[in-house]
Amino acid sequence: MFAIRQLIRFGWGQALSCVFPVAIFASLAITQWISLPWLPRYDWLLVLCLLMQWFMVRSGLETVDELKVITVFHLIGLMLELFKVHMGSWSYPEEGFTKLFGVPLYSGFMYASVASFLCQAWRRMQVELIQWPPLRLVMPLAAAIYLNFFTHHYWIDVRWWLTLLVIIVFWRTWVTYQVGRVRYRMPLSLSFVLIGFFIWIAENVATFFGGWEYPNQSDAWQIVHISKISSWLLLVIVSFLIVATLKMIKLRTK
Repeated sequence: MFAIRQLIRFGWGQALSCVFPVAIFASLAITQWISLPWLPRYDWLLVLCLLMQWFMVRSGLETVDELKVITVFHLIGLMLELFKVHMGSWSYPEEGFTKLFGVPLYSGFMYASVASFLCQAWRRMQVELIQWPPLRLVMPLAAAIYLNFFTHHYWIDVRWWLTLLVIIVFWRTWVTYQVGRVRYRMPLSLSFVLIGFFIWIAENVATFFGGWEYPNQSDAWQIVHISKISSWLLLVIVSFLIVATLKMIKLRTK
């Protein structure tokens, strides 16, 4: 019974941390099933995301500091979207007034929702890191992972080498989190894999509701290729490293 209660507590904390991503999925589903008036679908999605972001801060579900972090991720994600759509990796085939070079502005909120989850789960679960490597290793690694999303179109894809570097750099790093009065821990690399896997599942839901479209989904929806887990894994690593670094810098400046 204790294990069941702990699992329920853990699930509830994760559910609260996923409010923003769930709101995006709900918006995708609603706008897919119901034709809203006056604006194209992508524009309504932007309006709904902005309203949700306002509600998150206004209600106290997100702090102002977390909003700053999330805004950074919105911009990072939008830059990646602009490049990937230009290279034909995926597309947004519907019309919209708020599209920039083929990319609807609401797309940045999908990356921001990942940062929202990380920030809220960090706060609710009282996350702590054990044997975190020095910043001189963490920051270049995060930059190299992000740049590889761009450079592999022109050069070799070094994602597996970068994954190996992540394992080496974070081999001794553990993440601890609290559920109720009990603290648990797991290897940080395992947490990367788990989050990346669940984001891949979320990606399948998002593409099913027409959030965006891969080339092989132009005629009919198909499950996103399992190889995309590696891409989300690396993106989660970048997201986590940025959030962790910003939180540590904030602690040191207090």
